[in-house]
Amino acid sequence: MKRASALLCALLITASVGLTGCSGGLKDAYVAAERIPALEEEAATTRFSDAFASDLCVVTDEASFDPGFATSEAAALFDLDDREVLYSKDAFERMYPASITKIMTALVAIREGDLKSRVLVTDDAVITEPGATLCGIEPGDTLTLEQLLYGLMLPSGNDAGAAIAVHIAGSVDAFADMMNEEALRLGATGTHFMNPHGLNDPDHYTTAYDLYLIFNEALKYPVFRQIVGTTAYTANYHNKNSEPVSKTWKGSNWFMTGERETPDGLKVFGGKTGTTKAAGYCLIMASRDDSDKEYISVVLKADSRPHLYDNMTNIISKIVK
Repeated sequence: MKRASALLCALLITASVGLTGCSGGLKDAYVAAERIPALEEEAATTRFSDAFASDLCVVTDEASFDPGFATSEAAALFDLDDREVLYSKDAFERMYPASITKIMTALVAIREGDLKSRVLVTDDAVITEPGATLCGIEPGDTLTLEQLLYGLMLPSGNDAGAAIAVHIAGSVDAFADMMNEEALRLGATGTHFMNPHGLNDPDHYTTAYDLYLIFNEALKYPVFRQIVGTTAYTANYHNKNSEPVSKTWKGSNWFMTGERETPDGLKVFGGKTGTTKAAGYCLIMASRDDSDKEYISVVLKADSRPHLYDNMTNIISKIVK
């Protein structure tokens, strides 16, 4: 069982810290004493102990939260300043992330790439799957990596994800390996990526808690905050014939575009939506209250877009109550 809070619980028990209740509310709860040897071995092989620093929120008693408060299949709310979990529903259940995957894509690109580098778009960026969201780049186009990150995050361009992957790692598969390495570094061991964009694959999955870990790390980079906090961006670049191209990309988070009212006392300053038939309607976002305290909220697999935002409104309203 690769569950973050369960592993942390076992590690702290072995260190005589005395944390209890880490299995509360989980469907496959276990007797910690029977799992400690395996968890210690897992921690040593995945560098888990390095990831769980004192500045992370840890779910220790999911049973204390009302599961009916959210109608989506999974949801969570994390107070980044006080390191408190304010809500958690099935935060460790394996889920399809859809385009929320792109947060990890952006994180790896920012960590490993040069934002000003020129990227030649290859045939790998041609995405033909029905319903795939695209930013409209074509083979032969030349953009900067930074421009592609806007094309990745605002219109949720799967084509931009593939172009970034090939630029950074040489292939989509090699980039997915880098994504998985980064997930392990962060302690997100309930996660496995197969591609940089989130198109459905049975082996492409994560958890609400792991998405918190990934998003929390990405928010440490000012350029990431700038990109996910932007609602519209115009990219000027050149096509294969060296002709100028100009595209304006817009974000899709209703709280940021004004299509859904944010609860009084809160400001949403970034986030990422994701939707596929298998994943349902998903959203992760960052909010700030009037005291400048910051929060990460996650909703996974709502059954419609309006219900996605109903769930998210309910969850973030707990911040100001």
